[in-house]
Formats: sequence, C-alpha cells, structure tokens
Amino acid sequence: MGSLFRSEEMTLCQLFLQSEAAYACVSELGELGLVQFRDLNPDVNAFQRKFVNEVRRCDEMERKLRYLEKEIRRDGIPMLEIPGECPEAPQPREMIDLEATFEKLENELREVNQNAEALKRNYLELTELKHILRKTQVFFDEHEGGANTTESMTRALISDDPNRHMGQVQLGFVAGVILRERIPAFERMLWRACRGNVFLRQAEIDTPLEDPSSSDQVYKSVFIIFFQGDQLKTRVKKICEGFRATLYPCPEAPADRREMAMGVMTRIEDLNTVLGQTQDHRHRVLVAAAKNIKNWFVKVRKIKAIYHTLNLFNLDVTQKCLIAECWVPVLDMETIQLALRRGTERSGSSVPPILNRMETLEDPPTYNRTNKFTGAFQNLINAYGVATYREVNPAPYTIITFPFLFAVMFGDLGHGALMAAFGFWMCYKEKPLQAKKIDSEIWNIFFGGRYIIFLMGLFSMYTGLIYNDIFSKSLNIFGSSWRNNYNVSTLRENRMLQLNPDSDDYIQTPYPFGIDPVWQLAEANKIIFMNAYKMKISIIIGVFHMLFGVCLSLWNHIYFKRRISIYVEFVPQIVFLTLLFFYMVLLMFIKWTSYGATPGHFGSDDPEIVKSSAYCAPSILITFINMMLFKTDANPRPQCEETMFAGQLVFQKLFVIVALLCVPVLLFGKPYFVMKEQKERASQGAQPLEAAAENGSAGGAPVPASQHHDEDITEVFIHQAIHTIEYVLSSVSHTASYLRLWALSLAHAQLAEVAWNMLLRKGLMSLGYEGGVFLYVVFAGWAAISISILVLMEGLSAFLHTLRLHWVEFQSKFYAGEGYLFQPFSFEVILDSAGQTEE
Repeated sequence: MGSLFRSEEMTLCQLFLQSEAAYACVSELGELGLVQFRDLNPDVNAFQRKFVNEVRRCDEMERKLRYLEKEIRRDGIPMLEIPGECPEAPQPREMIDLEATFEKLENELREVNQNAEALKRNYLELTELKHILRKTQVFFDEHEGGANTTESMTRALISDDPNRHMGQVQLGFVAGVILRERIPAFERMLWRACRGNVFLRQAEIDTPLEDPSSSDQVYKSVFIIFFQGDQLKTRVKKICEGFRATLYPCPEAPADRREMAMGVMTRIEDLNTVLGQTQDHRHRVLVAAAKNIKNWFVKVRKIKAIYHTLNLFNLDVTQKCLIAECWVPVLDMETIQLALRRGTERSGSSVPPILNRMETLEDPPTYNRTNKFTGAFQNLINAYGVATYREVNPAPYTIITFPFLFAVMFGDLGHGALMAAFGFWMCYKEKPLQAKKIDSEIWNIFFGGRYIIFLMGLFSMYTGLIYNDIFSKSLNIFGSSWRNNYNVSTLRENRMLQLNPDSDDYIQTPYPFGIDPVWQLAEANKIIFMNAYKMKISIIIGVFHMLFGVCLSLWNHIYFKRRISIYVEFVPQIVFLTLLFFYMVLLMFIKWTSYGATPGHFGSDDPEIVKSSAYCAPSILITFINMMLFKTDANPRPQCEETMFAGQLVFQKLFVIVALLCVPVLLFGKPYFVMKEQKERASQGAQPLEAAAENGSAGGAPVPASQHHDEDITEVFIHQAIHTIEYVLSSVSHTASYLRLWALSLAHAQLAEVAWNMLLRKGLMSLGYEGGVFLYVVFAGWAAISISILVLMEGLSAFLHTLRLHWVEFQSKFYAGEGYLFQPFSFEVILDSAGQTEE
C-alpha cells in the first residue's frame, strides 16, 4: 500500500559507528534525509557534550560569514547563487582552512573599515572647517567691510547706544558646527546661561554631510559666538560640548583665514584620493567574498548540523565507537546501508558500520511520502493533527473532495476561471517565483497552495456550468426547454416573471446539462427553485461524505486487527447513519423520480396523473420528522397517497427502532468485551508484555502499548459514553452543517447579482459618448469588487468552511490525529529553514 494512503512502516534501529567514520557517515545520511535520530543524552547539558567545541567553532564561523554578508549587502554587491548541485559537507580537517580564510577576510575587512572610518572622520572635519572658514568670512565682512570687526561687535554687544564711546574692548569668539535641528534649543540655552551677553550668528550648510559612523546623511549649520571674558568662554564651551557641537580654530586675521582655507582644500583633495583607493580595495575584497559566501554558508551549516547530530550519540566504554538510535522507513533500509558504506569508504575506515533493528513498544513517527502536488493537501491534514502511526491518511481523498466541496459553495464559471488562471500562472511560473524568494507571508501562503487554488478554480468552473452561472448570468448553449421565448416585450410586461413547470410552456424535457437558463429570468420564483435544489444537493453530498468517513474507520479496524471495534463501533455507526440519514437521501431520489411536473392535473379525473404530480409530492423534512416521532400526516391532501411507496410507514418504524437499538450497542458493547477479556486474562494469567508486543507486531500492524495494560473499566465506560453521545448528536448536527454548502452558494450568487445589477448593468445601459466613459469607470469598479470581494473574500470564506467540513464532519468519523511527524536529519530541510530565517 502506498504511503500516501497510509504512513510508511517505520522501525527503530541501533547504529554503531567507528569514531573516525562517524562524521562521514552522518554526512551521507544528511544528504539522504531518511533517518531521524533520537537523543541518547537527554540529561546532559548542551555545554557538556563531546562535540561542543566543534559546534562553537561553527557558530564563530557563521558569525564571521554573517558579518561579511552584511557588508556585502550594504554595498549592494550581488551574491552569486550556487551553480549546479549543493556542495557536500567538507571533511573535518578542512575546518581549519575555512577558519583561517574567514579570519583573514574579517580582519582585513575590519581594518579597511576602520581606516575608511578614520579617513571619513578626517574628511568630515576638514569639510566642516572649510565651511566654517567660508561662513565666518561672510560674518566678518558684514561689519565695516571686515575692518575693526571686533570693535564693532563689542559696541553692538555691550552698549544700547552705538554712538556712545565706551573705550576699546577686545572680544573673544569660538566657531563650530552643530546639527541643524539643535540650533533653536542651542540658541535658547546660550541666551539663558549667559544672560544675553553673547552674540550668536549661524548659517546653514546647504549640502548634507556623511556621518562616518553610520554612513547617514546629516544636515548641519555653522555658528560663531562672540563673548567677553574667560568666564563666558568656559560657559560657552561647556554648552557646546553638551549639544555635541564641534569647535574648530578660526584665525581672526583675514589673511590667516585665506591661508588656512587653501591648506584645507589641498588636504581634502589628498583625502579624496586616499578614500577612493580605500573604497576600491574594500570593494575588491567584498566582490571576491561574494562569489563564495553562499558556498561557505552551506558548508559551515552542514558541518554544524553534523556535529550537532553527533552530540545525540553515545560513546561506548572504549571511547572508539559511537552508538545511535534512529527511526528509519523499512523500505529504505537498503538505501541507508549503502549511504553508510559510502561514508565509511570516504573516511578510509576499515570497520563497517552496523545497523540493527530493535523491538520497541514506543509509537513510531508518521511519515507520508509527498511531492509538491500532494504536499499541499497533506499540510491541510497535518494542520488538524498528524495522523497516528499507520492509520488511514485522508490526504488522497481530500485531493478530490476538498476542491469539490469548495466549488459547490463557490460555483461560478467566471469567478472560477479567474481563480484557475491565477493558480495556473503560479504553477507555470513555479521555478522563477521560487527563485525570487519573496518575503511576504501572505504570498507564501498563496504560493504554497497553488495546486489547491488551481483545482478549486477548475472545480468551480464545473459547478458554475452545472448552476449555469457566469458572473450571475446564464449561457443558453442547448436552447431552453420552455416554449415561450420570453422576449423583451414579455419581460417588460412581467417584471416579476414566474415559471410554472405544470404549465404548457414547459415541454417536459429537462435541459441537457445543468440549470435551464430561463430560470435567470424568473424573478418571482428563481430563488425558491434554486434553494430547493441546492439544499437537497448539500444534504446528499454531506451524507455520502460522512458515510465514506465511517467506512474508512472499518479500514483502520481491519488493519489494526480490532475485531471487537468492528462489531461494537463500526456496525452500529454505519447502521445508525444509513437507516436514518441515508434513508432521507433515498426519499429525495424517490421524490424526484416519482413526482414531476404534470400539465393539466388540476381537475383531472385520472387519479394516477394527480398522484404523480408535484401537487402530491410530500415534504421530505415533514416526512422525516413524522418518522422520528412515529406520526402520520394529520391533514393529507385530497386525491393524494399518504406514502411514497408501499409499506413505507412499516419500514420507517423498523428503521427508527433498529437505529435506536444501535445506541446501547455503541454505549455498552466495548466496555462489556473489555471487561470480559480482563476476566479471562485474570483467570489464565497475564501474558508477558514483551511476548504480547511480539505477537501484536508480527503481522506488521503495531499494537499500542496502552492496549496491553488492564484499563480501568470506569474510564472505558466514560470514554465510550462520551463517544456514543458525540456520535449520535453529531450525526444530526453534522448533517445540518453541510447546509453551509447551500447557504454560501446562495450568498455568492446573490452578491454577484447585486454587483452586476448595481454597477455593470447601469454602465451597459448608458448611451452615447458619455455612456462609454461611464461604462469604463463602472467596469473598473465592478471588476475591483468582483476580484476583491467575490473572488478573494468569498473564496477565503468558502475555503474556511470547506476546511471545517473536512476537519470536523469528515475526519471525526475515523481520524485520531494523535501522531507526531517524522523529522529526519536532512541537509535540505536545514538549509531551507536557515535561508527563510535570513530573509
């Protein structure tokens, strides 16, 4: 049996590896990805394990590679993808070469960065000094053409009357640069701290300057502060220090300032040359590293994964052999043996590895082989719960039932075509889209379910054809089965047109495929007709879906050899569901085939015509309620039979009685047999646990360990009572739950019709040039609403309801979901998860 229908048979193995060959063997197993190792040192601290130093060395190499990667990304240098196959894990002796290479690159890059930062800081200081010399020259030139400047500043600072002679007083000044956004607070602080005894002038530097530490562009301003006395000078310098302003020396004499400016320009030119050479050298180092960094990451992560796995092993007493325990698929035992031999040959060891199967009562992990198509559906199942080991896997059936139930709710040829086109585009562009590695959670969800979306779209197109619904309109492919053509004049005269199948207009021949398009015109009774049709279809689909789920439970009972469960669980369940709800489905088919549109039955003297007409068709709901209450119709219609077939009332009473008798069988059957078995074992002596395990697993079907212990009969009664109550009540509630198929289908159809009538219809009815412009605008709005609401939101709603129908209504009949996933040691999985973490 394929592992898609039931999980792979697993076995616990003990692996003996020579210490010299362990690294190479584990490397081969990592490339294979079919072995899940168990931790044999659960109580040992991570820092006390044998290969902790090697893991630390790998962490250090990863840190250096991340530093290189950050620098490469900062410079915008493209990192070359790994050509061809992924590189193999290097030998342990190659770790030293890798460490030396990374150490050399990191030191060289850090040295270059430090030198570049120092040069940039020097360049920034010279640039700021250049602006200070320029701006202060302007400040000085504003007063008396640059002559006797300090004297005029003195008069402006210490006297309210500039004509009053106060003597010659020399002022001091400081000049510097400060961040532009700090200027207002800086000016207020100077005024308050110096009591207005300073004179501040500032000018903005037009071009932004580069911060050497963060490489950010910052805007700064030049300032010059005049003051008198050493006390104010000290206070001004402290304020400048507090606001992180940079002060620069500025000569008083214009000639000295010009000379300094020329020297600054010369040094800036030299620094530009040196900075360019430094950046070129840094770029060459990073380009060389970018060519190999992807390979280096893969190698280091593989080495780290190998040593991390080796830490799960045990050492024997001689310290020369490593012992491991692992879960492996039985079918892949030979492949694993070959991989171990390859690893031994690579290491040059002469001692072959030993792989022995072990007997255990522990539940093995669940492993279902999947591909990119089936993997999406398997993920839907695993989201509910991982299958118990070797129980029936619902995934292959979900491939068909999931998109079909979705399509019943979403049935529209137009909307389904849009969804199918989007899914087909993602499938067709699969490799290019995967290579882009788009970092969007919503996109990754859509892309991961691309095959589900494509199938849901195709199935929705099919159900849209069945409903004859395309953007709320119909296609008249085969011609209507109604004689009246219902032309424009007829529709104008009958705004609320009502179709009557009993009339002569209907030719008594159904439309060949799907719903007759004339029903779109029947405003009076279209919804009544569609509701009756979709409601019955929903119940029919739901009952068959649940019956199939109960039948799958039989497959589980047979495989696990639970003979008692077949008789006291499966048989009562299938009988209860069949005699009540499947019988209700049969009544629907009997009603459809026995009663129909019969023109002229009113006033007819032929009783057979009257009895087979829709007039005499009974209500299935009322019939089912009367059946459960052992009642008959109190007010039968004249000339009509009370029953659909002969002996119906007798059969119905028998069905209800047998169904009710199934409830005590469900409730007391299993506890009775468990109690009986316990008494037999007590009288004969309990079988040893190990022998029971061997006998139980001899046929390949594992017996859970819990079955070998004597269960408390009280717990068995409580569990069975809960199970019985849940099944009986859920049979009713789950059947009603499938009515969501009808409800969402109705809601989708009505929303599509509202969007058409309120928007596109008005645009199509508009005339003239203005009508064309109006239609263009209206079509854009209708298309936006159709995609955003009717496809995306309604599609998401239908998807969630379909998910619930599978998880609750279907899988609850047979699926325990109490297992745990098989998580093999695989380089592919490790590298993929590491790549997603980086992004």
